[in-house]
Amino acid sequence: MAASYLPYEPQQQRLLPEALQDWLPEGHLAYFISDSVDSLDLSAFHARYAKAGPRNQPFHPAMMVKVLIYGYATGTFSSRKLAAKLFDDVALRVLAAENYPAHRTLSDFRALHLQELSALFVQVVGLARECGLVKLGTVAVDGTKLKANASRHKAMSYERMLKAEVELKAQIDGLLNRAKAADDLEKNEPDVDIPGEIQRRADRLAAITAAKLRLQQRQQEVDAARGRNPDDQRKPRDKDGKPKGGRYKRDFGVPKDNAQESFTDTDSRIMKRAGGGYDYSYNAHTAVDEAAQIVVAAELTNNAADSDRLPVLLAAVKANLGHDAEQVLADAGFRSEAVFEQLKDSPSELIVALGREGKQAVSIDANQYPHTAAMDAKLRAPRGQAAYRKRKWLVEAPNGWIKSVLGFRQFSLRGLEKVQAEFKLVCLALNLRRMCSLRGT
Repeated sequence: MAASYLPYEPQQQRLLPEALQDWLPEGHLAYFISDSVDSLDLSAFHARYAKAGPRNQPFHPAMMVKVLIYGYATGTFSSRKLAAKLFDDVALRVLAAENYPAHRTLSDFRALHLQELSALFVQVVGLARECGLVKLGTVAVDGTKLKANASRHKAMSYERMLKAEVELKAQIDGLLNRAKAADDLEKNEPDVDIPGEIQRRADRLAAITAAKLRLQQRQQEVDAARGRNPDDQRKPRDKDGKPKGGRYKRDFGVPKDNAQESFTDTDSRIMKRAGGGYDYSYNAHTAVDEAAQIVVAAELTNNAADSDRLPVLLAAVKANLGHDAEQVLADAGFRSEAVFEQLKDSPSELIVALGREGKQAVSIDANQYPHTAAMDAKLRAPRGQAAYRKRKWLVEAPNGWIKSVLGFRQFSLRGLEKVQAEFKLVCLALNLRRMCSLRGT
């Protein structure tokens, strides 16, 4: 007896119009993102098109925002890949409602509305609070390095810049002299586009000179912060300007020979990565609320150190939610006597580690570092130890979700301002994904 199968007719045409709402199961992330975006204020997006006429009809901003956020929430950050998935991915077809913007349209929309997209982060945090997912009882902060959109092979050290400048100037002079040579001497030379060669080397020389000046400017700022001045003759001096012994290795404002600068993303910096090695990166920071591990503040800098970021994160939490957190947890990277002094009147209770996992074996001079000594006493108390133990699972998990669940390990954009906005877009997408998973719990 022949087997009996359920009907399978690939060529069968539907007799009634399809409903997009039937394509995905109830409770799907796409529906949650769509409903969430519909509840947000998108007037800033619409304002850009207020004067557009009937002949200039862009895609609807709400649709574009939903598609971009869903892309980031599911690990598709490339506009080209996102445009391709509009045909292949059922969820994206539902969100786009059978619209198919090209990858350039998606890329241009993101670039044009980058600040508006990042501003939605605050609205989503407020939405999470309305849902009871943000309490501002305990907030933990942490930093993580994310790769810049910059090639390590398109960079140069300060030492190499100095040599390359000399070499390029000599090559340009040689080409200019060759261009001026007599015709009878040129006829035996191979054909060369001399003006093009000169321009190519001149452009390269200009790029190297600009990079060298950026390195020097940065080093001048560092030296000035250390109390140096251009006339110090490499001699360290006390507050009265008198030499106090020793000698600086380099003149004021002269970078180390191995100091590097990128030609692709000039705002990125070389930073050490986990597991060893170095990459051009940015230092991203998050503040995570204890109630549901919602990211309530997302900031980013091109400084590898965390020691000055605590006031910035606390200010961002208050700006985003209108209130200070009751308690803030941070690891030893945020430790700084100057920051403790700055935040001594903060309404938030600070619990900041002074060593690995909150352990500090070295005695602290209470006269010289009174705030650090007070923090040490707080961490030694059972209450302080119990509070700090929550930090790791509270804030490091969202950073892991960004890199391992969303798969976001490298920025698509370049430049500090654009990267700051893209990081908020990433955290916005993560929050919506987290809110969707917690819905109904």
